Amino acid sequence: MGHVDTSKPLEYQTEEGRLKIFGFWIFLGAEIMLFGTLFAAYFTLVDRTGSGPGAEIFEIGPVLAETFLLLTSSFTIGLAIHAMRLGSKKATMSFMGITLALGLAFLGVEIYEFIHYAHIGAGITVSAFTSILLTTLGTHGAHVTLGLFWGLFLIIQIAKRGLTPITANKAFIFSLYWHFLDVVWIFIFSFIYLKGMM
Repeated sequence: MGHVDTSKPLEYQTEEGRLKIFGFWIFLGAEIMLFGTLFAAYFTLVDRTGSGPGAEIFEIGPVLAETFLLLTSSFTIGLAIHAMRLGSKKATMSFMGITLALGLAFLGVEIYEFIHYAHIGAGITVSAFTSILLTTLGTHGAHVTLGLFWGLFLIIQIAKRGLTPITANKAFIFSLYWHFLDVVWIFIFSFIYLKGMM
């Protein structure tokens, strides 16, 4: 495991842990490029509705619910990391569980939204607009789904092994990923939904 520096937070105590966090920041850079490309495509295709519907399909209710759920989950994952740094295994796991429950609720609303879009004739093959809209939302939703499984495995690992430099490092990296998804959602909320509703 190498030299342990106990003056640093648990997740940063080993050199391997610090390198993994740095590596994950690089990975998030690639993720920013992925979502940046999707946003660029969306802005290019937003008015290409053909004979299909445009941004009038957006409903404020589900969008506000999704935003509330994801912003709250970002707060609870922050509380999980705070609890982890205080050495409270139970609180860490509880706040991670709440985060995942909020993420699951977010996905439920998003699935409802997709079914609603399909029902009103805004499927992925209808126009360039619906295609890029559903691809962008779906890519974010797929990332949230991955996060739910990742977080669940992490809770199981913390339950079995406790809070160690290794599990703390994994939890911290997971929190970076979850905050990243929240930031992407803020862009989706602002530049796709709000802009479309104006």
